[in-house]
Amino acid sequence: MPTNIRPSVFWPTFLLLMAALFASYWNLENFLDTTRKINDIILSNFSWLFNLGSLYLLILAIVVYFSPLGRIRIGGEAATPLLNKLRWFSITLCTTLAVGVLFWTTAEPLYHLYGPPESAQLQAGSAQAAQFAMASMFLHWSFTPYAIYTIPSLVFALAFYNLRKRFSISSMLEPILGATNSRRYGAAIDAIALYALVAGMASSLGTGALTIAGGIGQYMGGETSPLRLGVVIAIIVTTFVLSAASGLKKGIARLSALNAWLLLFLGITMLLLGPTAFVISLGSESIGVYLDTFFSRSLFNGVAAGDPWPQWWTVFYWAVWFAWAPVTALFLGKIARGYTVREFIHINLVYPSIFAIVWICIFSGTAIYMDMHQSIGLNDVLNNQGVEHVLYYLFEQLSGTKLIAPILLFIAYISYVTAADSNTDAIGGLCTRGLTAESDLNTGLSMKVLWGSIIGIVSWVMVSFVGLDGVKMLSNLGGIPALFIILFSSISLWKWLKNPALLTTAAATQAVTYSSSCEGKQPHAHQA
Repeated sequence: MPTNIRPSVFWPTFLLLMAALFASYWNLENFLDTTRKINDIILSNFSWLFNLGSLYLLILAIVVYFSPLGRIRIGGEAATPLLNKLRWFSITLCTTLAVGVLFWTTAEPLYHLYGPPESAQLQAGSAQAAQFAMASMFLHWSFTPYAIYTIPSLVFALAFYNLRKRFSISSMLEPILGATNSRRYGAAIDAIALYALVAGMASSLGTGALTIAGGIGQYMGGETSPLRLGVVIAIIVTTFVLSAASGLKKGIARLSALNAWLLLFLGITMLLLGPTAFVISLGSESIGVYLDTFFSRSLFNGVAAGDPWPQWWTVFYWAVWFAWAPVTALFLGKIARGYTVREFIHINLVYPSIFAIVWICIFSGTAIYMDMHQSIGLNDVLNNQGVEHVLYYLFEQLSGTKLIAPILLFIAYISYVTAADSNTDAIGGLCTRGLTAESDLNTGLSMKVLWGSIIGIVSWVMVSFVGLDGVKMLSNLGGIPALFIILFSSISLWKWLKNPALLTTAAATQAVTYSSSCEGKQPHAHQA
C-alpha cells in the first residue's frame, strides 16, 4: 500500500464498492430493485435540474469564450505547454469518446427511429422519425455533454495552476467555500466523485469486454464465457495501467494518437463504403432540425404529457456525463497548462463536438439508411443480439467480408484503453497526497496498479456472474451529487469573469514565491 495515500478518499470508496458488489451477489433481485427505485426517484424529481444545468453550462462556456477571461493563460503568462495542440486534442478526444461512440452511434439511432417519444406523435420508422433520431444523437453526444466536461475542467485548471490549489475536486469550490471549509469537506467531496467514476469505469470496462468478446465470438466462434471475459479484461487492464504508469507524454499520448488515426481511418472507410450522398444529405438537414429544436429539446422532461422518454434517454445521459465529469476534470485540467482559456474551450468543447457531429452523420446516417432502405435487419440484430453486434454486422454487410472484424476489435480495444488510462491517472492523483502544480504530477505505479486491479476484478465479477445493470445504476447515482458540485463550482468562473486579475495576480505571486523558494535547489521538472 502506498505511504502517500489519502485514506479518507481511498477507503470509503473502496469499502462502498466492495459492499455494493457483495450486496449484488448476495441478493441480485433486491439489489437491482433498490437501485432502480433510487434512480427513478432522482430522475423523476431532478430531470428539470439536469436539463437546466447542462444547458446553463453550455451558455456559460460561450460567455467565458467571448469574455476577457478568455485571454487568461492557464498557469500564468510564463507557463509553458505540456503538450502541443495536436497531441492535446487527440488525448482530449480519445479520453472522452471511449468505446461507446463506436457502438452507440450505430445502435442508438435505431432505438429513436423505431421508438420516438409518444408525445412527439411521430410514426415509427418514418422520415420524420429518422430526422428526430439524428437530432437526438447530436444533442446527446456533441456540444451539451462536452460543456458538462469543459466547465469543471476549466475551473480546476485555473484553480490548480493559477491559484496553486491542491490536486482535488474541492479546489474547484475553494474560491466560494474558502480554504478552511474546502479542506474540511474536501475528502468527502473527492470520495463521492471518485466512487461515481470507479463504478462507471467498472461498468464501462464490463461493456467493453462484452463488446470485444462478442466480436471475438463472431470472428472465431465460441461463446462469451467467464474465462474469455476474464482474459479480455486482464489484457485491457494490464494495457491501460502500463500506459498510465508510463506517463502523459509517453503511453497516454501515443495511444491517443494511434486511436485518433484509427478512428479517422474507420470514419473514412464507413463514408466510402456506405451511402455517401444520403449520409451528407440526412446529416445536413438533421443539423437544421437539431438547431431549430435545440432549446425545446434541451429542456424537454416529458412531465406535461407524462412521457417517460426523456428520463430513459436525455436525462439519463446527463446523469452519466455529470457523474463522470468531476474526476475527468482533474485529468483534462491537468494537461491544459500553458494555453489560454479560449484555446482550452476550442480543444475541449468546440473541436470534439464538431468531430462527434461528423462521426454521427456518417455512422448513424449509414445505420438508418441500411435499415430503412436496404432492409438488412439492423434493428433485428439490435433487439435479438445486442448493441455490440450492430456495428460488426453493418460493416460485414457493407464490405461483404468478415475481415473488418479484427480491425474493429483492435479499435474497440484501443478506444477503451485510451479512455481508461487517463481516468486511472486521475484516480491515482485524487488518492495521493502532495500533488501540486510544481510537482511532477506522477502518482506512481503502485496506485495505478491498485485501482486498475480493483476496477478489473469488480468488472469481471459483475459481467460474468451478476450483470452490469446494478453497477451502471450505482454509477448514475453519482450524477446528482456531481451535478451540485459542478454547478456550485461554476460560481468560481463568475467571480473570475468579474475580476480576471484574481487569476493573473495570484499566478504571478505564486510563481515568484516558488522561484524564490527554489533558489540554490534543483528545480522540479514540469512534466506529467
